[in-house]
Amino acid sequence: MARLSDYEIFLAILDAGSLTAAARRLDRSLQSVSRSLASLEAELGVGLVRRTTRRLHPTPAGLAFGARLRGAMAQIADARDDLVRSGAELTGLIRVAASTIFAPAHLVPVAVGFQQQHPRVGIELVLADAFEDLVASDLDLAVRIGVLSDSGLRARRLGALRRVIFASPGYLEHRGRPRTPDDLTRHRCVIRTGVANPTHWTFRESGRSRIVDVSGSFSSTSAAACNEAVVLGAGIGVAPLWQIGALVEGGRVELVLNDYEPEPAPVHAVWSPTPQLPARTRAFIDHLARGLASWPGWTA
Repeated sequence: MARLSDYEIFLAILDAGSLTAAARRLDRSLQSVSRSLASLEAELGVGLVRRTTRRLHPTPAGLAFGARLRGAMAQIADARDDLVRSGAELTGLIRVAASTIFAPAHLVPVAVGFQQQHPRVGIELVLADAFEDLVASDLDLAVRIGVLSDSGLRARRLGALRRVIFASPGYLEHRGRPRTPDDLTRHRCVIRTGVANPTHWTFRESGRSRIVDVSGSFSSTSAAACNEAVVLGAGIGVAPLWQIGALVEGGRVELVLNDYEPEPAPVHAVWSPTPQLPARTRAFIDHLARGLASWPGWTA
């Protein structure tokens, strides 16, 4: 009869795409991974993967079995983690990626609060404006703002951030104030690159979403650089309100197109596919969802 570890190995093979990569991910020998897959296929009486010279490709039966198996393994992991949390102290290191602007004001207070409850858990924040590769950077978790790409990562929605359109008073005086989203096609816009579809700005109009294609001569992967460029008159920008609240209050920028405010930016916790998310990581995600919910401009 197949063991629990055989199912874990099969899911790792699906995620990694090869026996060698799965063995490396699980810290097992290649021979043991190969034997486990062969034993599982023999017991089930069906081929789960097709072997090529460089990669393994799941058969239709393997895909269907893997999908059902993930749900079952997730329930087992949840039950195990609940038991661990109820009877043992959380320990170990959590490496978390987040944006350089978002993390200090939002993530750091939540992380410190979590450590006060769980003093034997270490937290290392890896901050960058571009999205980090979780596997290559050995990250347990990332907090990502914006619509997620189809990356295969596991995700939990934490909430959403109000977004606004803004410009400097000098730019508006010189170029005029846009009255509708379509007016942006006649304006210079500051483009935040490093995100999905950076020139497609989404607005809400009459209860529906619509996309306007914008363009401009200034772009950057850095949100801080884009916001400063708007302050200096480089064009019209879009940003979460929390990023530019002080600029609005100080009169350095003005909000425009308030009646067509963009869709709120979703915020997710994402992690690499794994049958067993460590108890400390799962507990931190739960704490993160609760802690961020109290911030101004935050919606469910």
